[in-house]
Amino acid sequence: MNLTKEDIVKIETLISDRKKAHAYYQQHSKVYNAFIDMENQAFSAGKLGRKYKEMIAIGISIHINCESCLEWHINEALNAGASKEEIIEAIGIGMEMGGGPATVSSRFAMKVLEYYTNNDE
Repeated sequence: MNLTKEDIVKIETLISDRKKAHAYYQQHSKVYNAFIDMENQAFSAGKLGRKYKEMIAIGISIHINCESCLEWHINEALNAGASKEEIIEAIGIGMEMGGGPATVSSRFAMKVLEYYTNNDE
């Protein structure tokens, strides 16, 4: 799959929008800060390593069709040491759990994976 200019703009817009919203809500929302604390707790060290937790989140993100989630968790999984092949397996689990509609999310996930790994397969 080859990334188009529009794909890159979409992904970079998701990143920019998330950073802006994060900064704003950190200053203005106790609920948001509580969510960030919960997120930090959920992804902290435990019996499952961060890489595996991120791959679970990728599968769920496919199932619920959350593009912003896919951008975040694919990048986090790569940063936690997940390989492209492991992420593709996690995407496959999300497709299986979500049926046909999840295959649509998987197309965006592949674009994000390509964006971060610079591979044109």
